[in-house]
Amino acid sequence: MHPEEQRNQGGGLPQPPQQHTPQPTQDAASQQAATNVLRSQISALYGDNPVATPSSVAEDPSPYERTHTPNPEPQADQWKAYHSAWQQYYQRYYEGYYKQQEATRNSPSIAQHTASAPQQGYFAQQTDLQATNESLSKEQALSELRQKLLTNVKERAGKIRKSRHFMPIAAALVVVLIFVFIQYNRVFIASVSAYISPGAIDPQNIVIDPTGSTAVSPEPKLIIPKINVDVPAIYGIGPDNDSQMAAMEKGVAHFAIPGANSHPGEIGNTVLSGHSSNDLFDPGDYKFIFAQLDKLVPGDTIYANYEGTRYTYVVTKTEVVKPTEVSKLVYPTDKPVLTLITCTPLGTAIDRLLVTAEQVSPDPAEAAPAPTNTSDATEEASIPGASPTLFERLFGA
Repeated sequence: MHPEEQRNQGGGLPQPPQQHTPQPTQDAASQQAATNVLRSQISALYGDNPVATPSSVAEDPSPYERTHTPNPEPQADQWKAYHSAWQQYYQRYYEGYYKQQEATRNSPSIAQHTASAPQQGYFAQQTDLQATNESLSKEQALSELRQKLLTNVKERAGKIRKSRHFMPIAAALVVVLIFVFIQYNRVFIASVSAYISPGAIDPQNIVIDPTGSTAVSPEPKLIIPKINVDVPAIYGIGPDNDSQMAAMEKGVAHFAIPGANSHPGEIGNTVLSGHSSNDLFDPGDYKFIFAQLDKLVPGDTIYANYEGTRYTYVVTKTEVVKPTEVSKLVYPTDKPVLTLITCTPLGTAIDRLLVTAEQVSPDPAEAAPAPTNTSDATEEASIPGASPTLFERLFGA
């Protein structure tokens, strides 16, 4: 008996078997036998599959090769069965879903049961959506839609404001608006002034009896009650355009030319020019004094204060002429006549409006004779108008 067995039988504790380290086999026949056993095991695992079976086995396999079992590649019939199983699953899923929806629409009892029964997942979301849509009124739905639209607009506006491409466009629009305003401001402001002018007429200057004369201050003035005009009149200036434009900054200018150079109370034509519109940035307080002159019609009354006397005139005609038709102001007459001129249409200097009136008080028969003409020829200069526009200043009139 082995000594260890005798020790165990004697009542001693069992000892673990000793592990013996395998000694390398020196016999080549034994190594070949081990290789054959390994090949038979691999053949049993993989069968005759040439893909899974290793092409060669090492004479001395590593621990990985002894313990690793490769997974076999799926075959064509296995792939087919896999896809068929998924197709059947989805078919049964959607078939059940649509059947439930159809039953819910056709049967109120089922719909009530569905609403009361707890749902989960996708079906619970669909049920909640249907209940929400049914509970919304028309006004609530419109309110929600309006709120969504406002939210989208605010979000897009915020993106546009943050966009760098928006700034050049905005800057270009501002430049264009400024340019248009500088060019056409007289059109806008003159149109407004023609209708909302507060009127600077002094009530004591309104004369009830046109044939009566009243002592006034020596300051020359022109008064037109119908269009609320009470403006200084500037006499003793030349007919050239520069002198006229400078005088119209202070009131209405006396446009005295040979054949039409009379003063109030004298036989002949007394011509006074004023702005109906002018550039907002030009100097002067009377840029729109004649903005409503086209409202005068025959029979309206005009007053001219000159050298302490008030002269009353009654409109006889109105006429539109070209700026170069200065000859329209020169004609023979044996009466004291007053002609007012301004630009027309309103806001432009295309044509000139002439408003002609005859003196009725004091007695025109007592009027002084016309002044002596220093020249027989009519001035070549055009009838004064407005200052040049931005285009005219940049590119010439």
